[in-house]
Amino acid sequence: MLRKVIIYFILAISIVFIAYFSFVYYATYSNGERSGELIKISNKGYVFKTWEGEISQGISGAQIFKFSILDSDEKVIQDLKTLQGQYVKVTYLERYRTFPWWGDTNYYIKEVTKESSPFKIK
Repeated sequence: MLRKVIIYFILAISIVFIAYFSFVYYATYSNGERSGELIKISNKGYVFKTWEGEISQGISGAQIFKFSILDSDEKVIQDLKTLQGQYVKVTYLERYRTFPWWGDTNYYIKEVTKESSPFKIK
């Protein structure tokens, strides 16, 4: 009897664990686009090296959009390195939660394109 209870308990915990990680892995909260000056792209971390970046969305830099890039998105990482310091538009996914090996934020960049700055004097 006690053995059955322990087996069912372990089974229930396993199902909850699998359901939680499946939800975190597949579910997205929102997606969208943001634009601004790409001011930072870096590969940082002690245990897990992750790609992180920042976009300034205002003239004074008061509004900063922080994001992460998955290691598997090598083209996005290379494009961001090339476009650093320029005005860009990024397409992102926002997740409910993240894993430490994915990055520091819940925002993940999927695409980046160069844009013309609305603040430039023509």
